[in-house]
Amino acid sequence: MRKRTLLLVTTMLLVAFGATAAWSAPIRVGFVVPSTRDDLAWSQAMYEGIIAVQKELGEENLELSISERLGNPVDAAAAIRQYATQGYDIIIAHGAQYQSLLNDIAPDFPKTTFAYGTGYATNFPNIFAYDPHAQEGAYIGGIIAGMMTKSNLIGLVGPVEAGDAVKYNKGFEMGVKAVNPNAVVRIAYTGSFNDLVGAGEIAKAAIQAGADFLSGSSQQSVGALKAAAEHEGIYWVSTDLNMKDLAPDAVIAAQVYNFRNVVKDMIDSRAKGELGGRAIPLSLANGYIEIQINMPLPDEVMKKVEEVKAQLASGELKIELN
Repeated sequence: MRKRTLLLVTTMLLVAFGATAAWSAPIRVGFVVPSTRDDLAWSQAMYEGIIAVQKELGEENLELSISERLGNPVDAAAAIRQYATQGYDIIIAHGAQYQSLLNDIAPDFPKTTFAYGTGYATNFPNIFAYDPHAQEGAYIGGIIAGMMTKSNLIGLVGPVEAGDAVKYNKGFEMGVKAVNPNAVVRIAYTGSFNDLVGAGEIAKAAIQAGADFLSGSSQQSVGALKAAAEHEGIYWVSTDLNMKDLAPDAVIAAQVYNFRNVVKDMIDSRAKGELGGRAIPLSLANGYIEIQINMPLPDEVMKKVEEVKAQLASGELKIELN
């Protein structure tokens, strides 16, 4: 009787959730991350998204297992394959570095849904990619920095010169230049997603050179933000999630990825029989990206932010990257 009741509840929840069909068992999600679930950045943003969905469905209807600190490809591949062998329904490998691993593993488990991001290539019908349009929120952050900087020097701290980090940094620089052509944007990369010390050193160098606005992406950005927070009058624009709790006097604004919607999309699609095979965009237009302002901005800056945000959401403005 209990099993039949659980099945009925699961079915009702999934239908209410937006799916047209449901499974005969609770959803099992495996989550593989290069850092930790509480890294205050990239990994935590997805973790909070999964937890939000779990709260909607109920913990008894979404089982979550997490494997952390798996930046090493060999260890990550072992964890991903173990989840698949154990019958997990959805395995989220939260990093572009995991794409090749999924391409190797997914064909062996055609009934399992795999997902990775950031990316847009889906070489198999059971792989989802999720692709944040990082340049959109970055462009708005650049507008804030470009209009408010007093030194006309802005620093960007990147992990690796590829993918989402490049989209973010280029979008930010374009936003700065759109409102302040005289400003200089210094971009530097550590060559790693996890080099908190290196990110902090880059931030300190930018501040010593006179930068009064900083930003950066990936889990290592915590190191750069901590360096910025040590200096009064230095502002930080965060991405992935809102880092204001870490440095409330420094984080002026944030681009926040709504991964809850990404997870819901995958669950709904799987319930309809679609196990993957497409990229899920995160943008201002579909509401998967949000802009959060943490401090009062000058009226002309806020007006410009709202104007550009509306233009990006409607498609009137597109941030074209080479």
